[in-house]
Amino acid sequence: MKNLILKHCNIVDATQAEPRMNQQVLIEDGKIAKISSAPIKGQDCESIDLDGRYLMPGLIDAHVHVTAAQFDLHNDMLPESQISVQAARFMENMLLRGFTSIRDVGGADFGLARAVDSGLIAGPRLFYGGKSLSQTGGHGDFRPVNAHAEGWSVCLCSGSSISRIVDGVSEVRKAVRDEVRKGAYHIKVMAAGGVASPTDRIDNLQFSEEEIQAIVEEARNAGIYVAAHVYTPRGIERCVKLGVRTIEHANLLDEASARAMAEHGAFMVPTLIIYDSLAKDGKAYGIPDASLAKIEQVRSRALESIQLARAHQVRIGFGTDLLGEVGQAAESQEFRLRARVETPLQVLDAATLTNAEIVCRKGLLGVVAEGAYADLLALDVNPLDDITVLSQLEQTLQLIMKGGKIYKDCL
Repeated sequence: MKNLILKHCNIVDATQAEPRMNQQVLIEDGKIAKISSAPIKGQDCESIDLDGRYLMPGLIDAHVHVTAAQFDLHNDMLPESQISVQAARFMENMLLRGFTSIRDVGGADFGLARAVDSGLIAGPRLFYGGKSLSQTGGHGDFRPVNAHAEGWSVCLCSGSSISRIVDGVSEVRKAVRDEVRKGAYHIKVMAAGGVASPTDRIDNLQFSEEEIQAIVEEARNAGIYVAAHVYTPRGIERCVKLGVRTIEHANLLDEASARAMAEHGAFMVPTLIIYDSLAKDGKAYGIPDASLAKIEQVRSRALESIQLARAHQVRIGFGTDLLGEVGQAAESQEFRLRARVETPLQVLDAATLTNAEIVCRKGLLGVVAEGAYADLLALDVNPLDDITVLSQLEQTLQLIMKGGKIYKDCL
């Protein structure tokens, strides 16, 4: 890998409200070695003149499902080989949208991560949790109501392309240990009802407190953390009190549950674009009417939940949760939705600094700083003036770099 000097950069990241103008950046061995307002000299370096363009950290999507190959999870019966090929395509497209890191919260595994790390496929850094944990009849159990458990368990193997079905304290402990064995960076638990699952309600609580405590304990023993799918105040408060670190979605957050999240230091990862995408295209792709009704139930409160979380100083990340080829194409539109209730700096912070902390890479990702990975984007406009420019990254991005390697260069 060649060392690089980026010249005449206006550096933008969420550590400051204004760009650092006319900077030079030295990249060595895939990391940022030096930043200076004076010219930098390095040995055996190539140089790229950004000519006053804005240099920002690579984006992080903290809620993806790269193995969700179809828009409709009720029809999740594709062969694993096809799912893997589709996942590789999804990840390459994410990288070319400027997402240089992603956190997969149900489905991805060590094989996909290894394929990225070895250069077999082009993709973002992949922080995976393996299969998410669902109870029988829970959000990760996509069997139709008339399916017999015994007959379908063989067909669905462990649940679906994103989940595995486990019941009881001993089973959840074994499942967490198995995902840890396979290198999981975190554990995802379906702790309440969801919009895609056919046999539960949004306000269902799933797994017993003893089961969630066991999941949290096993994750902590392994030095990792637990993320929970949950919408309702009752479910959110229960999860954070039991030690869950990140709350995924949280659309129905209220004052009390926001206070509980802040008190316990839990992160919130909203995923707005999935509900817009499902509401727009779901019926055409076979999403059942019952699920469409649940989608509207949570979609209508999503923006309000972010405002409540901000008011209570809950740390907020950035996620998308998109499914299938139809959904994945809308990933960058999350910026447009978040801009309705947050400042550009808040949105940029969520997609970089806070998400870096969520994936436990604070100081290495999400910043343009000495010692950080050279995961960098260059664009013609300042995103702190208008964060919605990040919803058009295919057009506005001039340079995409991950670990010092250039994946797009339109300079």
